[in-house]
Amino acid sequence: MIKVMKFGGTSVGNAGALERSVKIVRGEKATKVVVVSAQSGITNTLIGWMREEGRGPQGVVDDLRGRHLSAVMNRLSEGDLAAYTSRIDASLEQLVTHLERFRRSNDPSLPDTIASWGERLSTITMAHLLSVEGVDAVPMTSEEAGIVATGPPGNGSADLDPTGRNLKRTVNPLLDAGKTPVLTGYYGCTKEGKPLTFGRGGSDYSASIVAHGLGADCLEIWTDVDGFMTADPRIVQNARTIREMDYGEAGELAYFGAKVLHPRTIEPVRRKKIRLLVRNTFNPEGAGTMIHNLRSPGKTLLRSVAIKSDLSIVKLYSSEIVYQPRFVSILLDAIGDNGVNTYAVSTSLSTLVVVIPTSDVPQALKRINELKESQIEKLMVKNNVSLICAVGDNMIDTLGVASKVFGVVEEAQANVELISEGASDIALNFVVPSDRAVDVVRMLHERYIGG
Repeated sequence: MIKVMKFGGTSVGNAGALERSVKIVRGEKATKVVVVSAQSGITNTLIGWMREEGRGPQGVVDDLRGRHLSAVMNRLSEGDLAAYTSRIDASLEQLVTHLERFRRSNDPSLPDTIASWGERLSTITMAHLLSVEGVDAVPMTSEEAGIVATGPPGNGSADLDPTGRNLKRTVNPLLDAGKTPVLTGYYGCTKEGKPLTFGRGGSDYSASIVAHGLGADCLEIWTDVDGFMTADPRIVQNARTIREMDYGEAGELAYFGAKVLHPRTIEPVRRKKIRLLVRNTFNPEGAGTMIHNLRSPGKTLLRSVAIKSDLSIVKLYSSEIVYQPRFVSILLDAIGDNGVNTYAVSTSLSTLVVVIPTSDVPQALKRINELKESQIEKLMVKNNVSLICAVGDNMIDTLGVASKVFGVVEEAQANVELISEGASDIALNFVVPSDRAVDVVRMLHERYIGG
């Protein structure tokens, strides 16, 4: 049995968290591969440095060195600490080279290279602590493991087939020798060997890629929550952990607001029907949420209600929409340029409506206005809206689900701005004004999920 265990930023973020994570790995008897994120805040520090012109590299390097040394200082003997410090300093010397190049180079791969450094430092840290505890751990970068990525900078995707072949060549021999590889999350490498990150939170996706490539029996995501919940507990006090879900339900919730998994985590494991278990590093005795291929029928109308805020509705009016079939795709391509996510789309005879993050509206409007033949007659933007994702069993086939849901929305005195129904048989998504969204979620949970 091969198990992939991924630990997020909060699970490796300080001495106490690292101690818990090391204990969890050490206690796992299965053949295992560990995937780690950067310590909490490290990636933000690196990206922030790149945005501050004129700032030298030494300050950020000293900061990273101090954070990593403080996380292990009281857990290592003098000799072990010296060995660890030597490896961290060697890695940071490489980082300095890239930071210095960044100020005078136009190499498009440098931002991703620099942003990936937190994961590189985390693999050294986790592997060293595991080794001290008797686990034969080997740190590996994505370059060494052979994780192949394609796509634009900052938003790459894994090329699963060559990645799988590489992992069998690089990782399997270590497993056969009884070792525990500790891999960098968050990024892969292009065919030219250049680092390419998978987007913020992409280490979950990295772990899923590794599980797929190795044909693992199970992927465990160790994070700081007990799993998927029936609602955000900050909104609904009696929200509870969902013990079992299928891939589709988890994917919908991850994409539309539940901050438990990176949304792209689901697809690689779904392809090989690999079980995915979400566990809490700070509550390892908890059951967590099991995600697999078999749907367990829910006992209530809804299984979970998620909310995604800070969104805007963009309405584009043009009489050419119905007469030029390619026009809609041209508009969507323009809006989605540079990785802008579209959370809902609706069309009519002369209108295209999209829901996108409010922060991306200026960029989307700029791209639309740059179209040579835009043929847009009118454009309207409505801010301060939120998307509600209501997930349940057979939402489309069950008679009256939509009417029951929207009856509650009416009771909450919320106007439905946009509906997305039929695209998924397990989710009903709709947009309401942000100032009514929380009430909608609470009332839906109380009426159709319960305590």
